[in-house]
Amino acid sequence: MKTIIVDDERLARNELKRLLEDFPKINVVAEAANADEAIELINEHNPDLLFLDIQMPGKNGFELLETIEDKVPEVIFTTAYDEYALKAFEYNALDYIMKPIDTARLAEAIQKVEHEMKRTETISPESFLGEHDQVFVKDGEKCWFVKLGKVRLFESMGNYVRLHFEDQKPMILKSLNSLEERLDPKVFFRANRKHIINLHWIEKIEPWFSGGLLVTLQGGTTEKIEISRRQSIKFKDLMSL
Repeated sequence: MKTIIVDDERLARNELKRLLEDFPKINVVAEAANADEAIELINEHNPDLLFLDIQMPGKNGFELLETIEDKVPEVIFTTAYDEYALKAFEYNALDYIMKPIDTARLAEAIQKVEHEMKRTETISPESFLGEHDQVFVKDGEKCWFVKLGKVRLFESMGNYVRLHFEDQKPMILKSLNSLEERLDPKVFFRANRKHIINLHWIEKIEPWFSGGLLVTLQGGTTEKIEISRRQSIKFKDLMSL
């Protein structure tokens, strides 16, 4: 697993690298002392996993995750502060480790990552959910049995995903990453860190900032979704002859 360590303390980075030497599946490809360095390295290496400190000069760990344009890697937070644990899991963190890091606790966190990786590898194209599949959605007291082709947009809301279909916007307890793994990529496209769009609902496409695109979706209220620069390249390849 390609891994990046993000921590403003050099000694903390060195100690974590030393501990990770006992885990041959973890390949530390880079390290960063702040969020700005980390963003450049994430764009360069496209890592599978981040070990991420929370309190750092400049942007903190949460603000770093907010600035990632596309799919966020799996995240294990490493911090000396326990008051951020609840917020960490709102960002779909796989684990939250307190400093100083204990080897047994680190092994437990890495086991979670390996389990998640194995789970995603076992998903075959035959198991993708397509536009003709129907899914049961329950939000509070309301229930729907909706055909996925009617869902024009999936929007990340922390540990939840909001489905946009007709004039309804129910939420389900699922991360956008895990949902993306189940959806047919020929129909449902990851536009950016927060959105998956149904390609059949696109009404208009416009050039946008920094090489990105802005798509307008059909629907009761016209939604405009930005496709990030990196995803725009994939989008153009997907939609070209």
